[in-house]
Amino acid sequence: MANAREIQSRMKSIQDTMKITNAMYMISSSKLKRAKKVLYDTEPYFYAIQTALTRILRHFPDIENPYFDTRSEVTPQNRKIGYIVVTADKGLAGSYNHNIIKLAQECLDKGGNNELFILGMIGRQYFKKKNIETAEEFYYTVQKPSMSRARRISERVTDLFLNRELDEVHIIYTRMVSGIQTEAEVVQLLPLQKNIFNKVPTDILTEQIAFSPSPAVVINSIAPNYVSGFIYGALVESYSSEQSQRMMAMEAATKSAKDMIHDLAIIYNRVRQAAITQEITEIVSGAKAQKNKKKK
Repeated sequence: MANAREIQSRMKSIQDTMKITNAMYMISSSKLKRAKKVLYDTEPYFYAIQTALTRILRHFPDIENPYFDTRSEVTPQNRKIGYIVVTADKGLAGSYNHNIIKLAQECLDKGGNNELFILGMIGRQYFKKKNIETAEEFYYTVQKPSMSRARRISERVTDLFLNRELDEVHIIYTRMVSGIQTEAEVVQLLPLQKNIFNKVPTDILTEQIAFSPSPAVVINSIAPNYVSGFIYGALVESYSSEQSQRMMAMEAATKSAKDMIHDLAIIYNRVRQAAITQEITEIVSGAKAQKNKKKK
């Protein structure tokens, strides 16, 4: 059994670690509140674009447009698929990074001609270690999501899609299911899927809309903003999920530290009690020996 000084040193070390985990919990809590507000503020913009596309497709369900080109003539084994993978720049966030990387690896294991667009230091390090080539890396994006950065990513993948260098574009990110629950998922960005927008019943009275110069031109203007908006929303949701996961991880670490300190305190008291008992025994034994010596 360790002596009292060693136990005290270990308790101090755990207390110092607990201060760090508690501070990280508070920081993540503050960041999560800000991220949720940003997410709440961006939702009206995204839903407005989605509604605009829904209204166009309601009037022109059979419209043909490059953004809706499914390229059915390309066989599955020859399809070139781009994956935007959103990870974090650092760990200590529970299973956040693990779930995203695992999902991305599952997509790659399906085979085909895949290209990776990595966001976040953790993802870059993982795929570099696995010797998996990445098409492009976007730095300084996941910690401070902004519309300008989302638009830059959107422009890059959209150009590749329209130039037929990619047949599909998917984004792998973490969605906030609830305040404490998150879920990694894959969403197809391009080509746009008409069935996602055709959610309005066809038997309702629809409005009259005039398109200038044409519905195709309007879609060409709205679709890139929809892709940018979705990427931005995914970045903000991922950032919120990261902070939520880090909060729970730090809360669990702080609780474990408290439990360890409690257990060590009990051991320390027992060691101390044993040391005191031994000292008393030695004193009594010494006094008894001195008494017997005097009698002789």
